[in-house]
Amino acid sequence: MGLFSGFVDKFRKGLEKTKQVFTAPLRKIFSFFRTLDEETRTRIEETLLGADFGVEATTQIMDSITAAWKKGEISSGDRLLEFLKADLKRRLTDKGNDVLWAPAGPTVILVCGVNGVGKTTSIAKLARHFVRDGKKVILCASDTFRAAAVEQLSIWAERLGVDIVKHKMGADPAAVVFDATDAAVARKADVLLIDTAGRLQTKENLMKELTKIRNVAAKKVPGAPHEVLLVLDATTGQNAISQAEHFKAATSVTGLFLAKLDGTAKGGIVVAIKNKLDIPVKFVGLGETPDDIARFNADEFVEALFTD
Repeated sequence: MGLFSGFVDKFRKGLEKTKQVFTAPLRKIFSFFRTLDEETRTRIEETLLGADFGVEATTQIMDSITAAWKKGEISSGDRLLEFLKADLKRRLTDKGNDVLWAPAGPTVILVCGVNGVGKTTSIAKLARHFVRDGKKVILCASDTFRAAAVEQLSIWAERLGVDIVKHKMGADPAAVVFDATDAAVARKADVLLIDTAGRLQTKENLMKELTKIRNVAAKKVPGAPHEVLLVLDATTGQNAISQAEHFKAATSVTGLFLAKLDGTAKGGIVVAIKNKLDIPVKFVGLGETPDDIARFNADEFVEALFTD
């Protein structure tokens, strides 16, 4: 089995819990579909809400289905299924899901997220992903407020065989970024992954810290950070949206890393977050090991949702 097909298979397995509360009920509805009456609308709507698509996205999807029905574009359960799949794919791709690479020099990726979402493990997965693609990676341990964060990242760096730049606990995070960007340029790294503090006392402090880090990186590497990835725990459902809103206010988040997608029965949160915040999902975590990562692909995600 090739690497790509292996990811597809892993993607499908990671969505097994979601399929139980989403795909199976929908297939049952579609198999008996004759007309888009009030009862059918309600059952589809309840299924979407039950999988954490959120009220806004669910309402928009139902409006699209209703409009298509009235135009005669949906006349059978199969047509309804295909319409829904196409609608979801469109919603998840209109911003683009590709990494924003630097035109020259190292691509600087700022990784943020609240403590407990699996940020450090997600950074390790990103490092593994880029190394597997033949890129030279350097890690920057700028979450100096937690000794455990620096220790964990150091352990991952050793396991993955990549360089890490770190200072003592309590050091100025921006100072670590200063040294890390210097190292990335000097060592001709392709990717610099910067870990950031998961929680500061107030949103204002968080904003100031992230802004300071961004400014330091930009002085050393033109256009940096090229990507700001926010790690969210898929198992927290709608709470992940409030976290995303918090960080979007503090820094210009360009993409999402959705961790623990395999542990939730509510994979619709992918659509809810994209719909609410207009931030594209770029990576998903599908397990505990560094290899359990997949570049997010909307076609693959939606097809996996509806594939037995």
